[in-house]
Amino acid sequence: MAIIKAFQCIRPVEKYASQVAALPYDVYSSSEACEVVKKQPLSFLKIDRAETAFGPDCNPYDDKVYQKAHDLIQENLETGIFMKDQEEAYYIYQLIMNGRSQTGIVACASIDDYINGVIKKHENTRSEKEEDRIKHVEVCNAQTGPIFLAYRSNASINQCVTEETKKAPLYHFVAEDGITHNVWKVTDVASIITIKEQFEKTESIYIADGHHRAAAAVKVGQKKRAQNTAYTGEEEWNFFLSVLFPDDQLMIMDYNRCVSDLNGYSTQEFLAKVQENFTCAPVSEMYSPKVKGEFGMLLENQWYKLMLKDSVKVENDPVSQLDVSILHDYLIEPVLGIDNPKVDKRIDFIGGIRGLAELERRCALDMKVAFAMYPTSIQELFAVSDAGLLMPPKSTWFEPKLRSGLFIHKI
Repeated sequence: MAIIKAFQCIRPVEKYASQVAALPYDVYSSSEACEVVKKQPLSFLKIDRAETAFGPDCNPYDDKVYQKAHDLIQENLETGIFMKDQEEAYYIYQLIMNGRSQTGIVACASIDDYINGVIKKHENTRSEKEEDRIKHVEVCNAQTGPIFLAYRSNASINQCVTEETKKAPLYHFVAEDGITHNVWKVTDVASIITIKEQFEKTESIYIADGHHRAAAAVKVGQKKRAQNTAYTGEEEWNFFLSVLFPDDQLMIMDYNRCVSDLNGYSTQEFLAKVQENFTCAPVSEMYSPKVKGEFGMLLENQWYKLMLKDSVKVENDPVSQLDVSILHDYLIEPVLGIDNPKVDKRIDFIGGIRGLAELERRCALDMKVAFAMYPTSIQELFAVSDAGLLMPPKSTWFEPKLRSGLFIHKI
């Protein structure tokens, strides 16, 4: 049973929505965030990355940065850039990229569902990244970045969403990257009841993206429970801002790899080592894997198609069966000598949104070999999460990215 509740939303006034909406805080460096804010003064990066107010030498974790984020939210409310809805509501958020749409429900999920495993994760979090968002939530007294959740598609919820999206949207704009954003407020009482009741029947919900923000929201809620022992469980800090998407609308892109050297091997020695576990056929152009179990490899300006040999027996568990695991376990670790890709500086990861041309560029610039992956599927993500296991680093790249600033949850 999942508790997915409506909430009182702080959000931009319609005429400012496109100027406020910003990509997630963690896709930018401080200098990049400063450039965005300089070009777009209303960008939500001013709040998510409030060090932009203090110049390039500011420590982004300084207490004054979090206080500035708090002050900017209040300022935007006072000046009429933001508004607060007086009633609790669900919202619908639709993103359209290259003609493909995904439509989710904006709501608040329960920290108890996270703690008890109804909301399932597939990766570990790093304490320093958690601490940053914990401070941001605590000082702002608000959650500003929605967690990207997925659930198995539900016909009743789908029908509600279809009916609601026939109405005029609250927001409609096309962002600078060409992605269309539409938002509706759910006002039909029957739809509200159906959405709530259908999620109550849902056994599992999955974190697709936003593990650090989810963990931070939960830890803030736990701290507030310790400070308020008479809590009822209905306080807003018992819930965290989310957008929930049905699995059949989600697209995971490839998350490709490149490595800076061949671990001491010559080109021919390396190819011989690769062929101990993989078939390795040269191809005449960039190779994007067509099916699970295929890999593209770029080495010395030559592309190859790799496939694991039938004679290699892979463990029958959902993590070992992942393509990212197969490449790591049978090539990247034993041949290239990279046992911990989280910390090894010799390996880098390239999101599929940048295309295979980026692998060619990196191999011409600072890398020796690159690997093109077949995307991890949402069903593979579910299987890993259901087994209580964790995916290897950089297994999934979701597109399009949710914009921050369209929805704020006051706690």
